[in-house]
Amino acid sequence: MAGKILIVDDFAANLAELGARLAAARYETAQADSAGEALRLCIQERPDLVMIGTHLADPGGAQLCRQLKQTAITAEIPVILVSNHCDTKGRLAALRAGADDFLSKPVDDILLLARLRSLLRARETDEELRLRDQTCRTLGFAEAAEGFSGPARIALIAADRATGAIWETTLSGFMPRDLFTVLAQEEVLGAADLNAPPDAYVISADLAHRSEGLRLMSELRARPATRHAVICIVMDTTPSEGAAMALDLGANDLLPADMASAPLAEEAALRLRRQLAGKRIADRRRQRVADGLRLAVTDPLTGLHNRRYALPHLSRVADQSQKTGQQFAVMILDLDRFKSINDTLGHSAGDGVLVEVARRLDANLREGDLVARIGGEEFLVVMPETSLGAARVTAERLCRAIEREPIEPGGGHAPVSITISIGLAIGGGGGVQSTDDLVSQADRALLRSKAGGRNRVHISGTASAA
Repeated sequence: MAGKILIVDDFAANLAELGARLAAARYETAQADSAGEALRLCIQERPDLVMIGTHLADPGGAQLCRQLKQTAITAEIPVILVSNHCDTKGRLAALRAGADDFLSKPVDDILLLARLRSLLRARETDEELRLRDQTCRTLGFAEAAEGFSGPARIALIAADRATGAIWETTLSGFMPRDLFTVLAQEEVLGAADLNAPPDAYVISADLAHRSEGLRLMSELRARPATRHAVICIVMDTTPSEGAAMALDLGANDLLPADMASAPLAEEAALRLRRQLAGKRIADRRRQRVADGLRLAVTDPLTGLHNRRYALPHLSRVADQSQKTGQQFAVMILDLDRFKSINDTLGHSAGDGVLVEVARRLDANLREGDLVARIGGEEFLVVMPETSLGAARVTAERLCRAIEREPIEPGGGHAPVSITISIGLAIGGGGGVQSTDDLVSQADRALLRSKAGGRNRVHISGTASAA
């Protein structure tokens, strides 16, 4: 998972040394020796990650990080600040400026590369979601609702409840709006199965046994409800092999172990807040993509599936029929003399009629059957595992369901009497017919229903002979 990394430092030896280490790991690198050059390269070349020396001359590494995070086109590029000193004050300043991580020299190669893999993996996922999101918005799909816009729900899982209580006290001091719950290890998976599982998990790397927190994290990542949760592992970053393993197994971040210390608790809170902010953005994008996919195959007026969904569904039913030898039914339904309603009462009234017709059709079919609106007043019904006799009974029932009671079109208009005509074709049962042929047969049968006086069912000649 190679990526392009921009290294920013005004000391040539630092640029050369870090550039060589990253090149050895097969990363493409670019270099900048000033904040201005770094900003220009970030905007023009959009690197996958930026590494900044904290002692960069004016405006300084932390200030450059802040500028990148506050500029729309560069805000989502991960930033790591690298310092010559291992001091809590500098680390907090970097995280407050929006840095994704802070590393102090000498930088351990194992931990550095694990950090890069983790951040670049998240960046790749975010970029894919962003592109899908842009596609949905380009197609005009509505904005998704905010994700968890209220307090975040955060589960704390420590080796013992006393430690969990300390984490709750110290973290809530820096995150007063969020809701913390201390859970025992055996309670975590049960909470994950709830309708509203926690948004984030803070898990000690070592629970009852060494590295058991990492196994718990892997279980949470495997479950659909918690796959996208924020998971932060609490551990000492030495030895670096353990930290690297946690990141490679899917930890979003590593939190300091001594959260009884106010500076370290603030660091943990800053890291956790940054991850939660990213989750909010990702959740909105996932929801927008899901809504876009749903809208792409849904008729906006009736709420039924549309032609884009119905025809591939029919193909899947036909494929299944070939395997089982079961017959299936295809119907084309059309409202009789619908144009006169639009012409005399207006299109709004016509829409009201279509909505009610769709509701009645759906209510009179089996759960596994499909009804879709495929044209202005035309509907397609697909009934898997259905014989000709059963399909004929259903088609007659649909005609009666529409005819038996006038429909109120709304807008103050009086109820109108509506009927439908149906063309029916049968597929499967050992015969080999394309779905296009079946739809054409049903369509021709529909025309015969219209010609025969409307409000009736006509069965295609091929189906009658079956």
